[in-house]
Amino acid sequence: MLKLIERLGPVAESTASDTLTLPFELRIRGRLKAKSDSGRELGLFLDRGPVLRSGEGLKAESGEIVRVCAAVEPVVTARVSAGLPLARLAYHLGNRHVQLALGEDDKGGWVRFPPDHVLEELAALLGAELEHQNATFDPEPGAYNQVGDGHSHSHAHGHSHSSSQSHDHDHEHSHGHEHHHAH
Repeated sequence: MLKLIERLGPVAESTASDTLTLPFELRIRGRLKAKSDSGRELGLFLDRGPVLRSGEGLKAESGEIVRVCAAVEPVVTARVSAGLPLARLAYHLGNRHVQLALGEDDKGGWVRFPPDHVLEELAALLGAELEHQNATFDPEPGAYNQVGDGHSHSHAHGHSHSSSQSHDHDHEHSHGHEHHHAH
């Protein structure tokens, strides 16, 4: 089994010796046994973190690189007019804390998500035309989930207080950010 141990971010097709096509539900996992597109046994032993993006490279212990591809799967593409209607649709769907793909094509802008009757009803109420189709689902990574982000950060706070008992103190704290959404 080829052990994939490191995320490389986007890589050119020519640098990869093989590809691994996965649906979204498997690209959110850091630990996984799978078969490459050429039929080789693979094991993912990655840090928990952002969704594996289509086009991302994974480095094996041997140094070999495998490129991730988003699988074609059932999705719902919601379309409304550009501008405020599209912004409103993205806002309200995103406010449900679900993964969304955003894009545009010759028909205009769209918001895409896995089939979910509650989200579909909300999108229709906001005036969207819904298209059920089979397509890749590669959601937006989010401002805090960019590739290479370690998902934690520290803050040092210096406080000075003027009172009868003057004291200074510093403290540090970390925030681990992990978001898992099951539907």
